[in-house]
Amino acid sequence: MPLLEIKDMVVGYGRIEALHGISLTVEEGELVTLIGANGAGKTTTMRAISGVRPLTRGTILFDGEDITKMKAHVRVLTGIVQAPEGRGVFPGMTVQENLDMGHYARKFESKAAYQETLDRVFELFPRLAERRSQVGGTMSGGEQQMVAIGRALMARPRLLLLDEPSMGLAPMIIQQIFRIISDINALGTTILLVEQNAQQALSRSDRAYILETGEVVKSGPGKQLLADPAIKEAYLGVA
Repeated sequence: MPLLEIKDMVVGYGRIEALHGISLTVEEGELVTLIGANGAGKTTTMRAISGVRPLTRGTILFDGEDITKMKAHVRVLTGIVQAPEGRGVFPGMTVQENLDMGHYARKFESKAAYQETLDRVFELFPRLAERRSQVGGTMSGGEQQMVAIGRALMARPRLLLLDEPSMGLAPMIIQQIFRIISDINALGTTILLVEQNAQQALSRSDRAYILETGEVVKSGPGKQLLADPAIKEAYLGVA
């Protein structure tokens, strides 16, 4: 049974249909990537999975349970957590306060469980430990992305949704962010990644789906798609 299964999902904005009946699966432990140009429907897919965008038609199953009509905050408690496009760091809060916001859904847990989760985040992101008292709005783009991912991890996700984590970052920072994403996956967290950096994403993914104008047009193992001439031409600029 897949951890996440989407069946014939249609999502619209008013009369405009953004997704035209897409289906995909994510197995537990996988790193799966959605690739596509701007406007392909990648972010809409993530918003629908996290529960902030209702479906016009279709079904979303998580660990075998139908969550199609489940509220977004309840999905967080079941284990679906998103680090959104644009990072969404609270600029007037410190790094520590931003991370604590991610843990809010788990506030009923023991202090020991909280500390264990925080230590894991700081182990993945040592820079956040060094700057835990720094205000989020004063940090660089790469540091803010670390805060956004760390905040999502504080909710202890079973499925981590990452929407364009490399957007606007310098090449050296992009390499670092993707290494951390691979580490998070290796530690047991299932990841669904939306990304325009096809080279980095496909090379690290177990499987990938290619979206074009709201439809899945191709899928397969990440490295296999990376070697596909059509994918190279469309997303890597290689004729």
